[in-house]
Amino acid sequence: MNKYLFPFYRILVPKPLRTIILKKNLRRKILVHFSSLPGNEVNDEQRDILKYLENNPVTTFPYLFSHNYSPEKIEVFSDHSNGMKYVIQEGKKLYFKKRWSKKRIQRAYSDLSREQDPESPHRYLSDSFYPEMDNEIADIGAAEGNFSLSVIEKVKKIYLIENDHEWIEALKATFAPWKEKVDIIRKYVSDTDDKKNIRLDTLMKSGKEITFLKIDVDGFEQKVLNGARETISGKTPLKIALCTYHKHNDEKDFSLLLENNGFAVTPAKGYMIHYYDKKIRKPWLRRGLLRAVR
Repeated sequence: MNKYLFPFYRILVPKPLRTIILKKNLRRKILVHFSSLPGNEVNDEQRDILKYLENNPVTTFPYLFSHNYSPEKIEVFSDHSNGMKYVIQEGKKLYFKKRWSKKRIQRAYSDLSREQDPESPHRYLSDSFYPEMDNEIADIGAAEGNFSLSVIEKVKKIYLIENDHEWIEALKATFAPWKEKVDIIRKYVSDTDDKKNIRLDTLMKSGKEITFLKIDVDGFEQKVLNGARETISGKTPLKIALCTYHKHNDEKDFSLLLENNGFAVTPAKGYMIHYYDKKIRKPWLRRGLLRAVR
């Protein structure tokens, strides 16, 4: 669209309708692009997505499993002792921001459950990639803490690293039963050390014995890695679950970096369509996650 007309388009066309138009155009582009390629240039995982898109609109997770998570089916409870709401995850309470409504929590937990489905390209763990009982975990970009809650009883220690004060409040409530094995660090993990930020290298030198990293920071993964040069180039055993769908080149760049430093790198199966990235471009399908082991 002409850059001069776009501001008027945003004003005149409501956002829900703009999203529908965007997804419709993107679906067409993906189908046309891949249908124009020689058969040997399209892999089976891409064919699965093309088959899905023939009968369904674009979605972040273009697979039938994504239809299994209805927000309306999620039960939300109220804790009158702290004024917060929570859902039950694997028999444990997962709290959310105090100001969030029931419907917002239902939508959020539906999305969280979908992204950690066994078939999801965003799933952090797999049957062959998981933390051990003696592992200390750094949950970088903890947010509501659903990942750490899923492994809290299977590991030695967890460092929840999150800077949003509303999530800090929720994390304290969620992990109160395990407070002896959980530390909450109110910082951003970045490429500098200051009042609000900490480098991963600095964190790893602080006497902690971290052997498992989960890194999901909404597109700032490169900054985390820039502040982890010594950690990545070291020799100590380490497992990393690293999101790669936020930016176009993340999978390629991060894979090369980790492989060059002795990691065995495996992408999670399948692809995501990160359609809300304004810079998304051909071929539009991105790996959601890398699992790296050294």
